[in-house]
Amino acid sequence: MFKGFREFIIRGNVVDLAVAVVIGSAFAKVIDSVVTGVINPLIAAALGGKSTLAGSVCLGTKLNGVCPTGVTLNYAAIITALIVFVATAAVVYFAIVLPINKAKELRDRRKGVQEVVEEISAEVALLTEIRDELRSR
Repeated sequence: MFKGFREFIIRGNVVDLAVAVVIGSAFAKVIDSVVTGVINPLIAAALGGKSTLAGSVCLGTKLNGVCPTGVTLNYAAIITALIVFVATAAVVYFAIVLPINKAKELRDRRKGVQEVVEEISAEVALLTEIRDELRSR
């Protein structure tokens, strides 16, 4: 029972998944800070100082600037979360996934070349042996 569990834990996919979760979480925090501290103010400046990312909409009729129902739709949080998600996915893809895929592709190409060379070497050795046998007759 423990042997199977140990093999499952040691398996590369589980370790890769754990690393991805930790790195993704760290990137999400960094990108959330960048979006909140840089991108949101840039959007506010582009809109003439009126930030559409710092507000909510009252679901009902406002009375004297107050939402009597107390029910509001916080669209700023939704937009910020979407920006953070897309930015995090892009950073993880371009900083981690793409380089790893390129490295695996390069490794596989090298393996293929090495296998072809070994196959050719085996054929050459066999042909050399046949040639030598024919010469000896």
